[in-house]
Amino acid sequence: MEKKDTHKNIYLRVMSYALPYKWLIFISMLASLGVAASDAVIAYMVKPFVDELIVAGDLELARLVPYIVVGLAAFKGMSRFVQEYYIRTAGQYGIQDVRNEVYAHTVHMSMRFFTSSSTGLLMSRMLNDINLMQVAMAGVLVTILRETLTMLALTGYAFYADWKMTLMAFVVIPAAVWPAATLGKRIKKYSKQGQGAMGDVSCVLEQSFSGIKVIKAFAMEGREVKKFHKNNASFLKYIRKTFKYSAAASPVMEIMTSFGVAAVLWYGLNRVSMNEITKGELFSILAAILLMYAPLKRLINVNNVIQNAMGAAERVFDLLDSEVEIVDSPDAIDLPRSCGNVSFDNVKFAYDEELVLSEFSVEAKTGEVIALVGASGAGKSTLFGLLNRFYEPQNGRILIDNYDIASVTQKSLRENLALVDQETFLFNDSIANNIRYGRPDADFSLVQKAAIQAFADEFIQQMPDGYETKIGDRGTRLSGGQRQRICIARAILCDAPILMLDEATSALDTESEVMVQEALKNLMLNRTTFVIAHRLSTIVHADRILVLDKGKIAEAGTHKQLIAKEGLYKRLCDAQFGEQN
Repeated sequence: MEKKDTHKNIYLRVMSYALPYKWLIFISMLASLGVAASDAVIAYMVKPFVDELIVAGDLELARLVPYIVVGLAAFKGMSRFVQEYYIRTAGQYGIQDVRNEVYAHTVHMSMRFFTSSSTGLLMSRMLNDINLMQVAMAGVLVTILRETLTMLALTGYAFYADWKMTLMAFVVIPAAVWPAATLGKRIKKYSKQGQGAMGDVSCVLEQSFSGIKVIKAFAMEGREVKKFHKNNASFLKYIRKTFKYSAAASPVMEIMTSFGVAAVLWYGLNRVSMNEITKGELFSILAAILLMYAPLKRLINVNNVIQNAMGAAERVFDLLDSEVEIVDSPDAIDLPRSCGNVSFDNVKFAYDEELVLSEFSVEAKTGEVIALVGASGAGKSTLFGLLNRFYEPQNGRILIDNYDIASVTQKSLRENLALVDQETFLFNDSIANNIRYGRPDADFSLVQKAAIQAFADEFIQQMPDGYETKIGDRGTRLSGGQRQRICIARAILCDAPILMLDEATSALDTESEVMVQEALKNLMLNRTTFVIAHRLSTIVHADRILVLDKGKIAEAGTHKQLIAKEGLYKRLCDAQFGEQN
């Protein structure tokens, strides 16, 4: 019972997205009445056609037949056009709302969600699963509306003409519905599994195209092709099962309804032989029943489509119902432009059971440069994630100008922060739009000024279209140093008072590093700056260096002070530079 209720609730939830467009649905319903009435009139016209035209030979009626046929066809055709156009439009609007809502919900999820979710699977849910829902919202609405009204009109006429024969035809309907429902459950089950397999296919595709350089560098094309074939075969296995049960539905319905037609023919022919009804009445009722079975069969088939869509809808709503971990508090305020004072107060943080930071406390003053060093996994990048409020600490507070960042809006918080990451990410857009990404309304003069400060203007001017040059997916048309300087220009344009540099020069060659370091000097000017550095030579002039070890500050001081201590920092320097330190 619970499963039935769940299925019903999911379907009602899908259909609720079409409700805002009820006027389009209403127009379609009116047109559906025209389609239904046309079929009922066709069944009714069989009686005079047989009795008066064929049997009695009424020539006057014969002259009218072509006009009646063309008129009915034109009326039914126009009604069907209006009905289908408006209901499909309502369905498409509804699906657009679903896709918009799912995307908006997903991009607001916390970083923890994205680190634990495959990009390919998320893309599969937003594209493949929602496309399947689209069938339920558009095609299914068309069929249900038209065929239900048509069946009701034909059933009404059949009962009016001869309720006994019609009742005999109806006896087989419950017997036909039960196997159809059983097949529908199987279709839903395998459709959901098939969509999961399609998600795996999408995942392989996304990783292959994103990592194509690595694949080619290690000559692993063959291995990736085999992996794709395996996942694709898994999808085919499930989709074939849905085809099998979908294909079985129509033959089952044909066989079951044949018993009803046979019963009506047997009973009707006996009544004709006893002159209880005319031949025209028998054929009229038989036409109504046969026409009535046609929409019933289509409704049974559409149930299979619905089961496919419901399997996809469950996956979409699972994503839509996942809770956003980090939200603004109801009384959150906008953080004013910061003076640059940042304080970590007894912060503790763990990824699941893995403790990363413990009792971490540090205070940065306006304009101060604080460097963070330590082994991989010491918690350096985690501090940036916490300051950006990508994650929430399990204990302690993070303050900016004495405002707890948990009490301010996330938008205003991030307007005060600028991040330059070691993994430069640029969009497949123009250079100018990539620089103004944080300030889309910035005019060109500000974009160029930021590029000049980032030492990027010179190479940009040499590009084919200058600042309007499209740089390819992830900026593939640029070198590593060029990409990094574009990211620095983007951070300069944002003009945030607090800056975070996460190993911004670690992946660069010496020449590029010199250019980027000069750009970073301009960026760091008059800003409170946190620097994560792999190359210790880049932080010797920091106001303070914090040496992290197992989530705690092991040492703190200037470069000279820490070297003199001959502790962990000294050992790190010796390991990297040897005796020259």
